[in-house]
Amino acid sequence: MFFDRPESGEQAILVHLTFSHSHVCEDPREFEELVLSAGGDPVEFVVGQRLAPHAKTFIGSGKVEALRELVVLHQAELVIFNHTLSPSQERNLEAVLQCRVLDRTGLILDIFAQRARTHEGKLQVELAQLRHMSTRLIRGWTHLERQKGGIGMRGPGETQLETDRRLLRVRIKSIEGRLEKVRKQRAQGRRSRVRASTPTVSLVGYTNAGKSTLFNQMTDAGVYAKDQLFATLDPTMRGIHLPSVGKAVLVDTVGFISHLPHRLIEAFRATLEEASHSSLLLHVIDAADDERQHNIEQVEEVLEEIGAGDLPQLKVYNKVDLLETHTAHIERNANHDPVAVWLSAQSGEGIELLFEALSECLGQKMICNTLCLPSYVLPSMAKLRSRLYELGAIEQEEYLDDGSSQLKIQVPQVELLKILASEDINPITLQWLKSAPILNHTEE
Repeated sequence: MFFDRPESGEQAILVHLTFSHSHVCEDPREFEELVLSAGGDPVEFVVGQRLAPHAKTFIGSGKVEALRELVVLHQAELVIFNHTLSPSQERNLEAVLQCRVLDRTGLILDIFAQRARTHEGKLQVELAQLRHMSTRLIRGWTHLERQKGGIGMRGPGETQLETDRRLLRVRIKSIEGRLEKVRKQRAQGRRSRVRASTPTVSLVGYTNAGKSTLFNQMTDAGVYAKDQLFATLDPTMRGIHLPSVGKAVLVDTVGFISHLPHRLIEAFRATLEEASHSSLLLHVIDAADDERQHNIEQVEEVLEEIGAGDLPQLKVYNKVDLLETHTAHIERNANHDPVAVWLSAQSGEGIELLFEALSECLGQKMICNTLCLPSYVLPSMAKLRSRLYELGAIEQEEYLDDGSSQLKIQVPQVELLKILASEDINPITLQWLKSAPILNHTEE
């Protein structure tokens, strides 16, 4: 749009370097999967080793010349680096190679642009692309001179670079305003779920861990699921029913990846906030992946960035059907609380165990019981009934022949204890249809 740059195509040469003085090392296998997921056709994979990146061309003059020969040999239209390049490095490489050069961030942005389906998703991708483009305007118009002013504007006028920057700022501000409205709508939805005491469970995990397949198994939603990186981009919500808990909302989110570009995290803030405000995170892990532990650490790192690092978490080890040493089961800690579930989302093996573990994780904090109110209702009990209605905790109210009533309620334990404390009601005085030993204390 703003660049005089070579056209890009599908035939690509991939470049991956290892640096001796760096602890950050991208996975070349994952890099190739990213290119294939973007629709690229790798014709050559160039690897090498350096002490540090070359300031001008990232790979050094000798490697650039070898790369130029490969481009001519294969008639490649694109060279993709498994690293982050500076704008000047991109321009210098394109000038020598005479083809389009793309770095890791640009590659991920291209995949996101292909996957976006909803209006919100497209806005978020465009915002990330514009922010990325704004850092690469310099040298983008090397073929143009300064614009001249027209009638009524004698003088130099704006440079093309200044014009582009102004247009980008206007568009970015417009998109940010529209996404802010989306963010407020999502916040309103979360407040409604809190008032209705509906817990939210978010699926998070490394890309291609099987989140969407698991989501479909749990909800019959039929969302797009495929064995490729970033198959899911747009968030999807569905209601599920959990034993002893009742209704809950399940959220499928975008997958994470090593060194996820910060511009994407910023652009997808409205979407990722759903995960950061969840009652529980389901951390889906590819149990058959050799890099399993590394992927877990990368997801934990992103969760910290979006403010979800301290949320309750249940690990889900998926693809157990690909392992010979494991079968579907619930993994528990010393207190017998579930901490992980091993299952196969593809075959459905262990899905019922996941629902059981979810019910335990969420149900232990929920009160699902029937409260009995006598015919002579004390003022404090009338206030309790009113507060429960305000909270949306009363599912059903039934009046008996003797004038008494029964309130079928579903409410978080903490919320009920807060109401009892504010109205100075002793939990022991409450009459339940079933015993409620969980309320025999008021420490909370």
